Amino acid sequence: MSLIVIFLGIVSLKAQSPHGGNFILDCALCHNSNSWDLDRSIYSFQHDTTEFPLEGQHALVDCKLCHSSLIFSDTPTDCRSCHQDIHNQTVGPDCARCHNSDHWLVENISQIHQENGFPLLGVHYLVDCNDCHQAGDELRFEPLGNECLTCHESDFLNTTSPNHTEAGYSSECTECHTINSFAWTASGFNHDFFPLTDGHQIEDCAQCHQGAGYSDISGDCISCHQQDFLAADQPDHQQNGFSNDCAECHSLKVNWSPAAFKGHDEEFFPIYSGAHGGEWDQCQDCHQSGNNYSLFTCLECHEHNQGEMDKEHRNVQGYSYNSTSCLACHPTGNSESVFDHSRTAFPLTGSHTTVECLECHLNGYAGTSTQCVDCHNADFDLALNPDHRNLNFSSDCASCHTTQPEWKPALMPNHNEFFVLNGAHAGIAADCASCHSSDFGSTPNTCAGCHIDDYRATTNPPHENSGFSDDCAACHSENAWQPASFDHDAMYFPIHTGAHNGTWNECTECHTTSGNYMAFSCVECHEHNQDKTDAEHLGISGYAFNSDACIGCHPTGSAEGAFDHNTTDFPLTGAHTTVDCNQCHVNGYAGTSTICKDCHIADYNQAINPNHQQLALSNDCASCHTTQPGWTPATFDVHNQYYVITGAHSAFASDCAACHTDANYANTPNTCAGCHIDDYNATTDPNHQAEGYSTECNICHSQNAWEPANFDHNQTNFPLTGAHNSVDCNQCHVNGYAGTSTICKDCHIDDYNQATNPNHQQLALSNDCASCHTTQPGWTPATFDVHNQYYVITG
Repeated sequence: MSLIVIFLGIVSLKAQSPHGGNFILDCALCHNSNSWDLDRSIYSFQHDTTEFPLEGQHALVDCKLCHSSLIFSDTPTDCRSCHQDIHNQTVGPDCARCHNSDHWLVENISQIHQENGFPLLGVHYLVDCNDCHQAGDELRFEPLGNECLTCHESDFLNTTSPNHTEAGYSSECTECHTINSFAWTASGFNHDFFPLTDGHQIEDCAQCHQGAGYSDISGDCISCHQQDFLAADQPDHQQNGFSNDCAECHSLKVNWSPAAFKGHDEEFFPIYSGAHGGEWDQCQDCHQSGNNYSLFTCLECHEHNQGEMDKEHRNVQGYSYNSTSCLACHPTGNSESVFDHSRTAFPLTGSHTTVECLECHLNGYAGTSTQCVDCHNADFDLALNPDHRNLNFSSDCASCHTTQPEWKPALMPNHNEFFVLNGAHAGIAADCASCHSSDFGSTPNTCAGCHIDDYRATTNPPHENSGFSDDCAACHSENAWQPASFDHDAMYFPIHTGAHNGTWNECTECHTTSGNYMAFSCVECHEHNQDKTDAEHLGISGYAFNSDACIGCHPTGSAEGAFDHNTTDFPLTGAHTTVDCNQCHVNGYAGTSTICKDCHIADYNQAINPNHQQLALSNDCASCHTTQPGWTPATFDVHNQYYVITGAHSAFASDCAACHTDANYANTPNTCAGCHIDDYNATTDPNHQAEGYSTECNICHSQNAWEPANFDHNQTNFPLTGAHNSVDCNQCHVNGYAGTSTICKDCHIDDYNQATNPNHQQLALSNDCASCHTTQPGWTPATFDVHNQYYVITG
């Protein structure tokens, strides 16, 4: 029994543990048998074995301050669970980022800012935190951006020397200022884009930045040193054509010295290398003409003997006893390495062998062009025979010329671009003068241009008198004048084929008019009997006893194959059957137009009733006319474009004279009254004229007939209602119909003036009847909306 009591006691004690049911540590680690109070003298629990070792101030704190519920496993380990966030969430929940367990002082402020991307350098290291983190109290540190302008916008806007805003400076301060500086002054200015070293190491910005803006200054030397360049006279930089890029000769050292013209070796003559390296002290050793450094001397320096030099250079191409020639042949200054033009990309041949070097090398030797036009452009521009510029010739002289004197001989490989040389012409291709007699610019490129004399001198047949074409190519080839071909069959009449083949020997058998091959005869050749021929052609349309008529009906020369116009695309009908062939075929038969206007344009232009041109009628005669004589009858399918024919008008649409009296089309009216004024004047029921009816018939009538007639007053601005329906028209339209007023008082002013119950005039009632009355008879019912102006009706 006693064992049961002890067991129940143990269970009871265990269930009453304030540390929770999952607590498994030995109570003796913290407590003793005397009391549950902690006795630090016997306290042996090692807090370091947990996830939260006790360090600094935490080791001195009473356990219950953190473990208020005594259930140790429920105690959080994050700072803010125990420590109130006095910074109001402005620096994050991790206190350990800034604080340690010994005290609340922040010892790693620089590290924190470095990690945030804004290191505290220069003046930023000395600034009070609240100067940047401005908030309602000193414990709030609102997060700021890392951009300079976040804090320094007012500095940027208020800076006047220079004015950053007007100068368009970047608002990114670090582009000009260093973050580790303690002031905005030049000593803290980042000038790395143009390092200020040696002579440029100046404190006064205005020495270079003399204008209002700092951003519009150039980095080129000459932009600041123009006056130095112009004033330099030892040597004179401007006169000698020196580059204004100071850095080519000068360093940044003060006073422009030492200076070295290292480009002299490459641009002009090797003086720092080769035979002349170290052989001179001053520029004036070679440049002895004062300040003119474009001049130099070789002779005075080397004290050459002209006679000896002339002897040594005998037969040397281009030799001349002067310094320029020395340089030309000895460009490296070495007497052994003589310049040989033949080894260059431009060997000297022809006229070039006798030219003085300076004629080509005007600007020195290096870089001299080998293109013909660079030396001979003036020759090209002045060449007039032929005119090279106008004819758009190539400026590459070598394409036509050699280097022989006077530009001769010359070739023209692209002659075919202007005139193709074939046949007999190819045989004289090298003899330009045979075609270009002293003048190339105006040489013709047509056959007659060169061969007109041959054309005129030809007598068999006589080309000029016979009216032959002067286009030689029509009959001749470029190989020779003969054999010549003349396609008489295709062009005029079959004489080599058909019935006339082999029946003639000379052209003059048909062309009996001497020298005129345009004229021919059929009648004289066949010796026709006119009476017999007339009888045979009785009833033949267009027949006439003449040679032109013969060829018109017998174009192949065959008596059996007479020409039948009705088998062509233009059968003859009406007036066309009686017309002489030559009236239409004035220029021969082939190609005669079948379009009406090509023969009848004069008829069209002269037609005045109606005037076809003014009315812009179609010149396609067939659209209105047939081929019957006199142009009648005629139809006018486009009448509706001028006046639409409908209703009763359609019945006499084909009787033009019904409207167009006296055959006058131009002045026919297109209004109702224009044709029907007599009908209007004669009408008595009702009497239109007396009643002043409108002469615009279509107001009441249709085009079908005069009756029935109807005028729909409801389609006007004054529909008839009430008493107006029974009123005779003349009661309102006393002065006709046009302009009749729709205002009540203009008809009813007498009714208004005579109204006594009430008296409208005395009461000054409105004379707008519609304000009180409708159109019902007797003026009733009536309303009186203005009653309250006289007596207020209420209640």
